[in-house]
Amino acid sequence: MRIAMIGTGYVGLVSGACFADFGHHVTCVDKDEGKIAGLHAGRMPIWEPGLEALVANNVARGRLQFTTDLRKGIEGADAIFIAVGTPARRGDGHADLSYVFAAAKEIAEALTRPAVIVTKSTVPVGTGDEITRILMENGAPEGTSVASNPEFLREGAAIRDFKIPDRIVIGAEDDHAREVLREVYRPLFLNKAPILFTGRRTAELTKYAANAFLATKISFINEVADLCEAVGADVQEVARGIGLDNRIGPKFLHAGPGYGGSCFPKDTLALLQTAQQHGAPMRIVNSVVEVNDARKAGMADRVAEALGGELNGKRVAVLGLTFKPNTDDMRDAPSLALIKRLEEGGARVAAFDPIGHEQAEPLLPNVEFAADPLAAVKDADALVLVTEWDEFRALDLREIAAAMKGNALIDLRNIYEPEEVKRAGLTYRGIGRG
Repeated sequence: MRIAMIGTGYVGLVSGACFADFGHHVTCVDKDEGKIAGLHAGRMPIWEPGLEALVANNVARGRLQFTTDLRKGIEGADAIFIAVGTPARRGDGHADLSYVFAAAKEIAEALTRPAVIVTKSTVPVGTGDEITRILMENGAPEGTSVASNPEFLREGAAIRDFKIPDRIVIGAEDDHAREVLREVYRPLFLNKAPILFTGRRTAELTKYAANAFLATKISFINEVADLCEAVGADVQEVARGIGLDNRIGPKFLHAGPGYGGSCFPKDTLALLQTAQQHGAPMRIVNSVVEVNDARKAGMADRVAEALGGELNGKRVAVLGLTFKPNTDDMRDAPSLALIKRLEEGGARVAAFDPIGHEQAEPLLPNVEFAADPLAAVKDADALVLVTEWDEFRALDLREIAAAMKGNALIDLRNIYEPEEVKRAGLTYRGIGRG
């Protein structure tokens, strides 16, 4: 089949490359000339394990191409996916749908034959109805359909998630759209991937509900961690104890500095706005957002406590800046709130991240970026582990201790065992390890 992917960000590029790897002919369209030029040269606009090789292979086979010309990109397409950004709107938290609607209008004006227009972007309930109206008002050919196909990709494991999905959700209102998307995903039927055909509005809400539920698990275990510290329990053992219940499961029960990234923060806010707008407020999700915001801001207090209550004039080393490992994504990363509070308290911050340096530097102008972990901790009064990159799991703690001025290690991901840290000559503070 011929597929057009509007947007070459995280979702659009990964999805387009994977569809091409299935054997479809895919054209990715983006207005950013620099991004398209980079893709033509083999440079990826995002860092995702395996993506560069996947793109190069399918470009070489003639199944994947890139263009800034939307009219050319959608020519002859059976399915046109909209995968542009839907960031939280400043001031009210609503999803900003301006890019989605602009893409729909351009598609309508450029279409010369009916196609299925599919929202891959995360969009609030009812967005598909508005896209349908835009298409009709701007001359889309009769027979053009609109469907919803939300993505469930984890950054750092997106290619595997696309090819071996937990489920594929397709929201469509007519048989033609369902059949086209069934054919698009037919290669996954060999793996017996669960596919759910449902209404468009249901599909749109499913994405938000999934992310809100996962965010709830994170905020829940973080509050349990605080209670563990107060009563002398171990949150990791509590998490294991409840995670072995198959009704709960072990995933997203890792206590830490709060969630961040491109999805959970904006999607929980957008869901709250949708609920409020329709007179069905979601008090649990509202609490989840409040707990998470306070969580990220409060991490600096833990550092201050480890330093005897004083940040002013202290040098703090931060290892890990991205919101999670195996990505360069800095959006709403807990490190940003932490470092801001440390600097407000008068601390000087040195940091190292294996991949996120380029994305982090413009956001953290006062931070000293180090070339490696040992350089970051040199003469530091405290070391804070923020992102659980694999290379941070086996640091030479004695070497780290020798390089530091102080001896405080604040482990916000519970990577290390307290006794191991103490043997190296450092003091340890983790999360929820009373």
